[in-house]
This record gives sequence, C-alpha cells and structure tokens, in this order.
Amino acid sequence: MAEIVSAGRLRKSPFYQSTIDDGAESLLTYNRMLIPRGYGDREAEYWRLINGVSMWDIAVQRQVQLKGPDAAKLAQILCVRDLSNQAIGQGKYVAICDHHGVLINDPITLRVDENCYWLSIGNSDIWLWARCVAGERGLNVEVTEPDVSPLAVQGPKADDVVASLLGDWVRELKYFWFKDALLEGIPLKVVRAGWSKQSGFELFLMDGTKGDHLWQLVKEAGQPFGIGPGYPNPSERTESGLMNWGVDTDEFTNPFEVRLDKFVDLDVGDDVIGVQALRRIKTTGVKRHQLGIVLDGPEEHENQGIWLPIEKNGVAIGHLTHKAWSYRLKKMIGYALVTVDAKVGDVVQVLDHDCSVKGKLSTLPFNIVYTHE
Repeated sequence: MAEIVSAGRLRKSPFYQSTIDDGAESLLTYNRMLIPRGYGDREAEYWRLINGVSMWDIAVQRQVQLKGPDAAKLAQILCVRDLSNQAIGQGKYVAICDHHGVLINDPITLRVDENCYWLSIGNSDIWLWARCVAGERGLNVEVTEPDVSPLAVQGPKADDVVASLLGDWVRELKYFWFKDALLEGIPLKVVRAGWSKQSGFELFLMDGTKGDHLWQLVKEAGQPFGIGPGYPNPSERTESGLMNWGVDTDEFTNPFEVRLDKFVDLDVGDDVIGVQALRRIKTTGVKRHQLGIVLDGPEEHENQGIWLPIEKNGVAIGHLTHKAWSYRLKKMIGYALVTVDAKVGDVVQVLDHDCSVKGKLSTLPFNIVYTHE
C-alpha cells in the first residue's frame, strides 16, 4: 500500500497523548488536526454514550474569534440567523452561507463579551472567510484563532461527572449557554452542548499546555459513573438526525434542504451574506430535502458509500450521503438528499458500485425510543 504523507501543518490536540495512552486505534484529520475515531470496541463505545458517559477529544472543533468594536456587526453579516438579542454567555446554532445561499458551515456562535464572539466551527476555513469579509467591509475587528480546545463529556450521566468536578451549578446551564470556571488552575468555559442527543457538556480548555491534566481529572471524576473514551459517534448521530456539514451537504446545498429552516431569519438586513439568495430560493421553492433511509443488507462499519446515487423506479432522485449501523434498529441507516417529490415510505434503490441495495425513506430523526437503561 502506498504511504500517505501529510504535507500540511497537521497539529496534535492538547489531549493527543492521553487519547493514545487510552487506546485510540485510529485518527482522522479535521481542521488540519487529528481526532480519534475509535478505541477498539465500536459497540461498547456506542452503548456507553447511550446509557452512561463518554469523554471525547474534540479539540479539532476550532474557534474563530471576532474581536473589536465591529465584532457584533461582522457576526451578523456572516450568519443568516438574527443575533440582535444574543446575550453574553449565550450560544446560538447558526447557518453561514455564501452569496448564493449555499451552506458553507453551521457553527455555534458564542457571545463571549460585548465585543467578542466565537464561531465554533466544523471542518472548514471559516476563519479565512471571516477575515476576508471583515477586510472587504472595512470593519474594525480582528479575526483570530484563540487557544481554545474543547473536551466533550456526553451521555445521560455527564451531568453527574461534570457536577462532581465543578459543582451543581452546571446542572442549571441552559442548552448552548456557557460560564467560566477554574478547575485546579485550569481555565475553562463550560458549555452545555455536544454533538449527540444524549445530553452533556463541552469543556473549552483555554490553556493548551494543560490538556493531559484536564483529561485525567475528567477521567478520574468519571470512574464511579463508568466513563470511557469515545468520539462523535456516527451511529448515535445518525439515529438522532444530526446533520454533518461537508458530509451530508455538497457545493449546492442550502439550509432549507437540510432541515435548518428554523435557524434562518429572512428578515435580517440585506448586508447579511446569502440572505437575499435565500429569499429567492424560498419564493421559487426548494428542490431537494433531507430524509432518513433504512437499508437492506448486513452490518457495515467502514463507510465506503458516501454520495451514492439513489433511484426510484429506475429514475435518479438524489444521493445517499452517508450510512451507519444502528445498534438499536439492527439495520443500516443513513441520510438521503433527494428531490422534494420523494416521500417518507418510498421504496428506493441505492446504487452501491456494482450492486443495488433496497431501502425505504424515513423520517428524521429515526423512530427510536430513547431510553437510558
């Protein structure tokens, strides 16, 4: 097999050594960093998230800092959601679009103080986009990447773990809100958030030299609750209906196509990038929509089938954007980005290389009873 060599500035997380010591079996690149993608037992990691508590190195979830007198103005220009009433200490899930209304990221926007915002981004160069927009608009704002590295604590017992470290006040944090904390000299922002539907927190480490220390503190506090390492779990996120920008979207996808309607405010100012295009799209009608799909066939774990064609009665209707094994449904499931005339319940065929796989279109999230046993 040919050797793959990274030519870029591939950075290690502040938690990197701890994840290796705890048995990370493979890593992938994301935002020019490395993120663990499993510790050797996929099913155990899944059930730990569903029934207990899991800790994840998500330092790859970088922050784009907007700081200066025009920070609020730039944040609003970038986001097609109204931020006028966002309070300090509050986060909001937002869509960022280009001038054609194409979704180019879907970060959480955190208002850190009066003149400072963080965009907690997915795998993209939004910092470059923000810097260019600020320059073109002549705004008095500095766009940087601060020393911030999130560590996720997720699962129904996450509250117990974090409360044992920081106090019961964390239980009262509303979703996407955050507060500062100091843990044995480690500066944190404690955010009620996480890329799962199982509840939890993201501990934003603000000193990259203390990553291993924070990891060990969380690990020790979690021992009575059965904590273990994991990563943003593809099975749980698929069951839960969480969209993954860059995986479930292409270079033409607008927010309406991927169920982000409620995060788009069409009455924001005309200077907001993409809003005028989105108004036109809303008026003329959306051409595609995102549905779930339940597939026939055996369990798979290596996702070789990204953006596979989907047909209905021999006619192309869209694509399977990803698939994952559901441990609760005992079936392969995934997301379909298909024409709007394709409906829940339709039987379709997914063209997977040399074979055709039968599937049925489904609602999102999938019809699973979420009980924590």
